[in-house]
Amino acid sequence: MGKRKRKVTLITGGAGFIGSHLCDLLVKKGHKVICLDNFVTGKKENIKHLLANPLFEFKKINVSRGFNIKGNIDFILHFASPASPVDYLKNPIETLKVGSFGTYNCLNLALVKKAKFLLASTSEIYGDPLQHPQKESYWGNVNSIGPRSVYDEAKRFAEAITMSYLREHKVDTKIVRIFNTYGPRMQSDDGRAVPSFIMQALRNKPVTIQGDGSQTRSFCYVSDLIEGIFRLMNSNINEPVNLGNPVEVSINKLAKIIIGLANSDSAMRYLPLPQDDPARRKPDISRARKYLNWQPEVDLKDGLIATIGWFKQETLRY
Repeated sequence: MGKRKRKVTLITGGAGFIGSHLCDLLVKKGHKVICLDNFVTGKKENIKHLLANPLFEFKKINVSRGFNIKGNIDFILHFASPASPVDYLKNPIETLKVGSFGTYNCLNLALVKKAKFLLASTSEIYGDPLQHPQKESYWGNVNSIGPRSVYDEAKRFAEAITMSYLREHKVDTKIVRIFNTYGPRMQSDDGRAVPSFIMQALRNKPVTIQGDGSQTRSFCYVSDLIEGIFRLMNSNINEPVNLGNPVEVSINKLAKIIIGLANSDSAMRYLPLPQDDPARRKPDISRARKYLNWQPEVDLKDGLIATIGWFKQETLRY
């Protein structure tokens, strides 16, 4: 019997927070990984440990422009995009372009290479949801011209064109709707609650909460998310799938947990709530449980302990 052919996976945004963890997992699984990034928000430090690995190849490419990759490709995972409010509000046009032109270019490559395609979508496509928890069948409540729309609508367009390539060109496409995820390699200054609170707590500075802190999120540790993505990319599911932690936590409670775990003297300070900030966010993961046999396993406190430890090490490096 011939030697089994090694799978080749292309990951856009592979030097980012989630993308770099995907690179790690797939190299560990024996895939040949081609990582594309232009470092708008990704960091070379996230993939530095992989650069000498013969199963890993990095290319500095902006996928919003035309590009081509030689050789066979089995999977294309499209994770390139600014993903935090700080980043996509700082790069609004780039965010729209990578969600539209970038997705189009990646889908065309998947069509040519006869590759499976997986789109990293987001819970933000639900906007400020009127349905709770959010099922994949929910169409959302999005302000299409608000400041956050550059990310929300880019992802909604990306989902639409992905489904069009499935229907018209029979490309085997997957869509993962990612809910709040945290863990090592998050950017400390991207404005998201977990890294912001951790850095403020480690420095004994006031933990700044937008609004009154009663708004809720559900926080999934990155290793759980990556496992779910791996199961989805190897599945026969073409409909969107929510991946996230269904345990709902208020921002006030999150801040108190982080202050306690960091042994911090930080006080909590309240700031105005940004426009169109969702009041509640919680995934219905019934589809992931049923078809992927997946649910998160890492407890919030355990995940935060690991994340705080990583941020402590990072602060010692500089």
